[in-house]
Amino acid sequence: MSDAPRQRPTFLGLLPLPERNAVADALRTETIGGLVLLAAAVVALIWANTPWSGVYEQIRDFHFGVPALGLDLSVGHWTADGLLAVFFLVAGVELKRELVVGELRTPATAALPVIAAICGMAVPAALYAATVTVGGGTLDGWAVPMATDIAFALAVLAVLSTHLPSALRAFLLTLAVVDDLGAILIIAIFFTSDLNFWALGGAVAGLAVFYALQRFRVRGWWYVPLGIVVWVLMYHGGVHATVAGVAMGLILRTTRDKGEDASPAERTSHLLRPVSAGVAVPLFALFAAGVSVSGAALDAVFTEPEPLGVVLGLVAGKTVGIFGGTYLAARFTRARLNPDLEWADVFSLAVLAGIGFTVALLIGELAFTDPADAEHVKAAVLVGSLTASGLAALLVRRRNAIYRRLYEEETRDDDADGIPDIYQQTGSGHRNAETDS
Repeated sequence: MSDAPRQRPTFLGLLPLPERNAVADALRTETIGGLVLLAAAVVALIWANTPWSGVYEQIRDFHFGVPALGLDLSVGHWTADGLLAVFFLVAGVELKRELVVGELRTPATAALPVIAAICGMAVPAALYAATVTVGGGTLDGWAVPMATDIAFALAVLAVLSTHLPSALRAFLLTLAVVDDLGAILIIAIFFTSDLNFWALGGAVAGLAVFYALQRFRVRGWWYVPLGIVVWVLMYHGGVHATVAGVAMGLILRTTRDKGEDASPAERTSHLLRPVSAGVAVPLFALFAAGVSVSGAALDAVFTEPEPLGVVLGLVAGKTVGIFGGTYLAARFTRARLNPDLEWADVFSLAVLAGIGFTVALLIGELAFTDPADAEHVKAAVLVGSLTASGLAALLVRRRNAIYRRLYEEETRDDDADGIPDIYQQTGSGHRNAETDS
């Protein structure tokens, strides 16, 4: 007797309930943090373009720290190297969760979002390179338009009062997680200063101790000072200090032992995600997004090859890369699109992914050391992100009635037992199995 043919997995179909709950928890905090991020960016832009811009620059450039440890840094530097390490630690935890229990846990489920994300990084970089080559510019900023800012994107959706189904939000989250991994690797490999191998060796040794403590199920407060020591050594090692954060996030255990209510990764994410989304990223935005929006600065965005390459990379490159990669992956794999959705929905999400704020600003600061060039690239990131936001808003609003219906169907709980009815209906197991395939 021959085996029954295996059902094709549904792309953007109903998520398994545990995965849906994990995605909802993560995105709820990111959405709130995104609104704070949006407010911080607006404050920075207004402040930097008022008669009090000098005060803004004095605060941003004010130095403090521990000179004996080589940590006498400016406020802007502390937010970029220090606070963003918390952001990358949370990103590392999210990546680990995706690899262990999420969409990236098996090649079959990982292939489509990973291919889409890789294309969504490669095409913007290629478009930037083509633009600056034609315009006679420098390739230094090739990595600036590569990363998606999940918090900013979700803030746009929150402002629009949209109700994206959890599968669409999960796809956006997975894209951003893979984007973050790509950005981390780029920062670690291409944006390093002179390496201090003694300090790097100490950082690696600290991470080994961190791993051993996790391996032997040791709990306690000493993870905090150990993490700080690893961060300091990584900073002095010449590798961007945020890499220490993602390394520790990837080491944290995501599985639960018998008797544990939550894994160390879950506890850390629960504790630090609000700090990352509500404090670390907004403060970085406050001191990174304060750029002049004078006529000359805006003119430079569209006349100088580097800023123009960033804008084109974010708006056109991300859209073409993510949509094209998704279509090709679905075309040549067994995945099929959810019949309730259309390729126009994937296109809308691809446009939305062109919002590249936090990591794009960070890479821009690392790539362009000349203050004038850095200001123009920052302005380009803002222009590109705002353009992508506006276009995505128009596209998403057109389909919002469909999203609302799917969202209401997905969250309906008539018996008030805490489990959406769609997961208890006859045939829901089939839909879940489809998604798990």
